Amino acid sequence: MSKLKYNHIEFMASIASRYLEDGKVVFAGTGIPMLAAALAKRIHSPNLVLIFEAGGVAPEASMLPLSVADSRTTYHATYCASMPAAFEMLQQGIASYAFLGGAQIDKYGNLNSTLIGDDYYHPKTRLPGSGGANEAASFAWQTFIIMNHNRNRFVEKPYYITTPGYLDGPGGRERAGLAPDAGPYMVFTELCVLDFEPLSKRMRLKSLLPGVTVEKVIQETGFELLFHENITTEKEPTEEELRVLREEVDPWRVVLSRGDAKEE
Repeated sequence: MSKLKYNHIEFMASIASRYLEDGKVVFAGTGIPMLAAALAKRIHSPNLVLIFEAGGVAPEASMLPLSVADSRTTYHATYCASMPAAFEMLQQGIASYAFLGGAQIDKYGNLNSTLIGDDYYHPKTRLPGSGGANEAASFAWQTFIIMNHNRNRFVEKPYYITTPGYLDGPGGRERAGLAPDAGPYMVFTELCVLDFEPLSKRMRLKSLLPGVTVEKVIQETGFELLFHENITTEKEPTEEELRVLREEVDPWRVVLSRGDAKEE
Protein backbone atom coordinates (compact mmCIF):
# COMPACT_ATOMS: atom_id res chain seq x y z
CA MET A 1 0.00 0.00 0.00
CA SER A 2 1.32 3.44 -0.93
CA LYS A 3 2.21 5.91 1.82
CA LEU A 4 0.71 8.77 -0.19
CA LYS A 5 -2.40 10.29 1.37
CA TYR A 6 -5.39 11.15 -0.80
CA ASN A 7 -9.17 11.35 -0.54
CA HIS A 8 -11.70 9.31 -2.53
CA ILE A 9 -12.32 12.03 -5.13
CA GLU A 10 -8.59 12.30 -5.86
CA PHE A 11 -8.52 8.51 -6.23
CA MET A 12 -11.62 8.35 -8.47
CA ALA A 13 -10.38 11.15 -10.72
CA SER A 14 -6.92 9.59 -11.04
CA ILE A 15 -8.25 6.19 -12.05
CA ALA A 16 -10.85 7.56 -14.48
CA SER A 17 -8.26 9.79 -16.15
CA ARG A 18 -6.22 6.74 -17.15
CA TYR A 19 -9.11 5.33 -19.20
CA LEU A 20 -9.55 8.44 -21.38
CA GLU A 21 -7.63 7.55 -24.52
CA ASP A 22 -5.35 10.01 -26.28
CA GLY A 23 -6.79 11.61 -29.41
CA LYS A 24 -10.43 10.96 -28.42
CA VAL A 25 -13.12 13.64 -28.03
CA VAL A 26 -14.83 13.94 -24.64
CA PHE A 27 -17.98 15.92 -23.77
CA ALA A 28 -17.38 16.54 -20.06
CA GLY A 29 -19.94 17.40 -17.39
CA THR A 30 -19.42 19.65 -14.37
CA GLY A 31 -17.47 18.53 -11.30
CA ILE A 32 -15.52 15.29 -11.05
CA PRO A 33 -15.83 14.48 -14.79
CA MET A 34 -14.09 17.77 -15.60
CA LEU A 35 -11.48 17.03 -12.96
CA ALA A 36 -10.65 13.63 -14.47
CA ALA A 37 -10.67 14.95 -18.05
CA ALA A 38 -8.33 17.84 -17.19
CA LEU A 39 -5.95 15.47 -15.39
CA ALA A 40 -5.99 13.08 -18.34
CA LYS A 41 -5.09 15.87 -20.73
CA ARG A 42 -2.19 17.04 -18.58
CA ILE A 43 -0.65 13.62 -17.92
CA HIS A 44 -1.99 10.61 -19.83
CA SER A 45 -3.66 11.92 -22.99
CA PRO A 46 -2.23 15.27 -24.16
CA ASN A 47 -4.20 15.11 -27.42
CA LEU A 48 -7.55 14.53 -25.71
CA VAL A 49 -10.08 17.00 -27.12
CA LEU A 50 -12.55 18.51 -24.65
CA ILE A 51 -15.93 19.92 -25.69
CA PHE A 52 -18.10 21.83 -23.24
CA GLU A 53 -21.82 22.32 -23.74
CA ALA A 54 -21.61 26.12 -23.58
CA GLY A 55 -19.44 26.00 -26.71
CA GLY A 56 -15.77 25.70 -25.74
CA VAL A 57 -13.99 23.31 -28.12
CA ALA A 58 -10.48 22.00 -27.40
CA PRO A 59 -9.44 24.51 -24.69
CA GLU A 60 -6.10 24.26 -22.96
CA ALA A 61 -7.82 23.08 -19.74
CA SER A 62 -5.02 24.43 -17.59
CA MET A 63 -7.27 24.88 -14.56
CA LEU A 64 -10.61 23.36 -13.54
CA PRO A 65 -13.65 25.24 -14.86
CA LEU A 66 -16.31 25.90 -12.24
CA SER A 67 -19.06 25.01 -14.69
CA VAL A 68 -19.55 24.19 -18.37
CA ALA A 69 -20.04 27.92 -18.99
CA ASP A 70 -16.95 29.11 -17.09
CA SER A 71 -14.60 31.26 -19.21
CA ARG A 72 -11.87 28.67 -18.57
CA THR A 73 -13.73 26.35 -20.97
CA THR A 74 -12.68 28.67 -23.80
CA TYR A 75 -9.13 29.48 -22.64
CA HIS A 76 -6.83 28.99 -25.66
CA ALA A 77 -9.68 27.03 -27.27
CA THR A 78 -9.50 25.99 -30.90
CA TYR A 79 -13.05 27.20 -31.38
CA CYS A 80 -15.60 29.13 -29.33
CA ALA A 81 -18.93 27.82 -30.56
CA SER A 82 -22.47 28.41 -29.34
CA MET A 83 -24.38 25.98 -27.16
CA PRO A 84 -26.54 24.80 -30.12
CA ALA A 85 -23.37 24.22 -32.15
CA ALA A 86 -21.88 22.12 -29.33
CA PHE A 87 -24.95 19.89 -29.27
CA GLU A 88 -24.90 19.67 -33.07
CA MET A 89 -21.41 18.19 -32.74
CA LEU A 90 -22.85 15.55 -30.44
CA GLN A 91 -25.62 14.76 -32.92
CA GLN A 92 -23.04 14.44 -35.70
CA GLY A 93 -21.28 11.69 -33.75
CA ILE A 94 -18.10 13.66 -33.06
CA ALA A 95 -17.90 12.85 -29.32
CA SER A 96 -16.09 9.62 -28.44
CA TYR A 97 -17.10 9.93 -24.80
CA ALA A 98 -19.70 11.61 -22.66
CA PHE A 99 -18.39 11.89 -19.09
CA LEU A 100 -21.14 12.35 -16.51
CA GLY A 101 -22.16 12.07 -12.87
CA GLY A 102 -25.54 11.33 -11.33
CA ALA A 103 -27.52 10.80 -8.14
CA GLN A 104 -28.77 7.30 -9.01
CA ILE A 105 -27.88 4.57 -11.49
CA ASP A 106 -29.42 1.19 -12.29
CA LYS A 107 -28.00 -2.06 -13.68
CA TYR A 108 -28.45 -0.83 -17.27
CA GLY A 109 -26.61 2.45 -16.69
CA ASN A 110 -29.69 4.70 -16.66
CA LEU A 111 -28.99 7.84 -14.63
CA ASN A 112 -31.23 9.97 -12.41
CA SER A 113 -30.21 13.57 -11.76
CA THR A 114 -33.76 14.99 -11.58
CA LEU A 115 -35.39 14.13 -8.23
CA ILE A 116 -35.55 11.91 -5.18
CA GLY A 117 -39.06 10.73 -4.30
CA ASP A 118 -42.03 8.96 -5.87
CA ASP A 119 -44.03 12.11 -6.68
CA TYR A 120 -42.54 14.09 -9.57
CA TYR A 121 -44.44 17.25 -8.63
CA HIS A 122 -43.73 16.97 -4.89
CA PRO A 123 -40.38 15.20 -4.56
CA LYS A 124 -38.38 14.84 -1.38
CA THR A 125 -35.47 16.51 -3.16
CA ARG A 126 -35.39 18.34 -6.49
CA LEU A 127 -32.02 17.81 -8.20
CA PRO A 128 -30.40 19.95 -10.93
CA GLY A 129 -31.89 17.94 -13.80
CA SER A 130 -30.43 16.96 -17.13
CA GLY A 131 -28.52 20.02 -18.28
CA GLY A 132 -26.84 18.48 -21.30
CA ALA A 133 -26.51 14.99 -19.80
CA ASN A 134 -29.38 13.41 -21.71
CA GLU A 135 -28.11 14.63 -25.07
CA ALA A 136 -24.52 13.72 -24.21
CA ALA A 137 -25.33 10.12 -23.29
CA SER A 138 -27.80 9.81 -26.18
CA PHE A 139 -25.34 10.83 -28.89
CA ALA A 140 -21.80 10.16 -27.65
CA TRP A 141 -20.46 6.74 -28.62
CA GLN A 142 -19.49 5.75 -25.09
CA THR A 143 -20.52 7.14 -21.71
CA PHE A 144 -18.20 7.27 -18.71
CA ILE A 145 -19.95 7.73 -15.36
CA ILE A 146 -18.35 8.72 -12.06
CA MET A 147 -20.26 8.75 -8.76
CA ASN A 148 -20.24 7.64 -5.13
CA HIS A 149 -21.18 4.03 -4.46
CA ASN A 150 -23.92 3.00 -2.04
CA ARG A 151 -27.33 1.32 -2.09
CA ASN A 152 -29.16 4.65 -2.28
CA ARG A 153 -27.35 5.46 -5.51
CA PHE A 154 -26.94 2.04 -7.14
CA VAL A 155 -30.61 1.08 -7.26
CA GLU A 156 -32.90 -1.47 -8.88
CA LYS A 157 -35.20 1.27 -10.16
CA PRO A 158 -34.33 4.98 -10.21
CA TYR A 159 -36.99 7.48 -9.18
CA TYR A 160 -36.60 9.05 -12.61
CA ILE A 161 -34.56 8.36 -15.75
CA THR A 162 -32.91 11.63 -16.68
CA THR A 163 -30.24 10.15 -18.92
CA PRO A 164 -30.55 6.95 -20.94
CA GLY A 165 -28.26 4.03 -20.44
CA TYR A 166 -29.39 0.80 -22.04
CA LEU A 167 -32.94 1.66 -20.89
CA ASP A 168 -34.73 -1.70 -20.34
CA GLY A 169 -31.85 -3.86 -21.58
CA PRO A 170 -30.84 -5.37 -24.93
CA GLY A 171 -32.41 -3.45 -27.80
CA GLY A 172 -33.68 -0.68 -25.53
CA ARG A 173 -31.64 2.09 -27.10
CA GLU A 174 -32.51 0.98 -30.61
CA ARG A 175 -36.22 0.99 -29.80
CA ALA A 176 -35.83 4.56 -28.56
CA GLY A 177 -34.17 5.62 -31.83
CA LEU A 178 -30.63 5.84 -30.42
CA ALA A 179 -27.48 4.49 -32.05
CA PRO A 180 -27.20 0.72 -31.53
CA ASP A 181 -23.43 0.67 -31.01
CA ALA A 182 -23.37 3.36 -28.30
CA GLY A 183 -24.19 3.55 -24.61
CA PRO A 184 -22.73 3.31 -21.09
CA TYR A 185 -19.16 2.09 -21.09
CA MET A 186 -17.57 2.39 -17.64
CA VAL A 187 -18.55 3.45 -14.12
CA PHE A 188 -15.98 4.76 -11.63
CA THR A 189 -16.66 4.82 -7.88
CA GLU A 190 -14.70 5.00 -4.63
CA LEU A 191 -15.02 1.20 -4.41
CA CYS A 192 -14.47 -0.15 -7.89
CA VAL A 193 -14.57 0.18 -11.66
CA LEU A 194 -17.50 -1.37 -13.52
CA ASP A 195 -18.37 -1.93 -17.15
CA PHE A 196 -21.33 -3.50 -19.00
CA GLU A 197 -21.64 -7.06 -20.27
CA PRO A 198 -22.06 -6.82 -24.07
CA LEU A 199 -25.03 -9.16 -24.53
CA SER A 200 -27.18 -8.56 -21.44
CA LYS A 201 -26.15 -4.87 -21.17
CA ARG A 202 -25.99 -5.31 -17.41
CA MET A 203 -23.42 -3.70 -15.11
CA ARG A 204 -20.39 -5.86 -14.40
CA LEU A 205 -17.63 -5.59 -11.80
CA LYS A 206 -14.31 -5.11 -13.58
CA SER A 207 -11.80 -4.10 -10.89
CA LEU A 208 -11.52 -3.11 -7.24
CA LEU A 209 -9.82 -0.22 -5.55
CA PRO A 210 -7.07 -1.24 -3.10
CA GLY A 211 -8.45 -2.54 0.19
CA VAL A 212 -11.97 -3.08 -1.16
CA THR A 213 -13.49 -6.56 -1.33
CA VAL A 214 -16.04 -8.00 -3.73
CA GLU A 215 -18.33 -8.51 -0.72
CA LYS A 216 -18.17 -4.79 0.07
CA VAL A 217 -19.19 -3.87 -3.48
CA ILE A 218 -22.11 -6.32 -3.36
CA GLN A 219 -23.18 -4.92 0.02
CA GLU A 220 -23.29 -1.36 -1.35
CA THR A 221 -25.11 -2.23 -4.60
CA GLY A 222 -28.91 -2.37 -4.69
CA PHE A 223 -29.15 -4.77 -7.64
CA GLU A 224 -27.47 -8.00 -8.73
CA LEU A 225 -24.10 -7.41 -10.35
CA LEU A 226 -22.34 -9.48 -12.98
CA PHE A 227 -18.61 -10.23 -12.58
CA HIS A 228 -15.58 -10.45 -14.83
CA GLU A 229 -13.76 -13.77 -14.67
CA ASN A 230 -10.57 -12.02 -13.55
CA ILE A 231 -11.30 -9.08 -11.25
CA THR A 232 -8.17 -6.95 -10.97
CA THR A 233 -7.09 -4.23 -8.52
CA GLU A 234 -6.52 -0.66 -9.69
CA LYS A 235 -3.24 1.08 -8.96
CA GLU A 236 -3.27 3.90 -6.43
CA PRO A 237 -2.79 7.53 -7.52
CA THR A 238 0.80 8.39 -8.32
CA GLU A 239 2.66 11.26 -6.75
CA GLU A 240 2.56 13.11 -10.08
CA GLU A 241 -1.21 12.60 -10.52
CA LEU A 242 -1.85 14.00 -7.05
CA ARG A 243 0.51 16.94 -7.61
CA VAL A 244 -1.17 17.90 -10.88
CA LEU A 245 -4.65 17.59 -9.38
CA ARG A 246 -3.76 19.69 -6.31
CA GLU A 247 -1.40 22.28 -7.75
CA GLU A 248 -2.51 22.71 -11.36
CA VAL A 249 -6.02 21.42 -12.02
CA ASP A 250 -7.86 22.34 -8.78
CA PRO A 251 -5.49 24.39 -6.59
CA TRP A 252 -8.43 26.00 -4.75
CA ARG A 253 -9.88 22.51 -4.07
CA VAL A 254 -13.30 23.46 -5.41
CA VAL A 255 -14.09 19.83 -6.22
CA LEU A 256 -11.28 18.01 -4.40
CA SER A 257 -12.45 19.33 -1.03
CA ARG A 258 -15.72 17.38 -1.37
CA GLY A 259 -13.69 14.28 -0.66
CA ASP A 260 -12.09 15.76 2.45
CA ALA A 261 -15.39 15.88 4.35
CA LYS A 262 -16.09 12.20 3.72
CA GLU A 263 -12.63 11.18 4.87
CA GLU A 264 -12.96 12.97 8.22
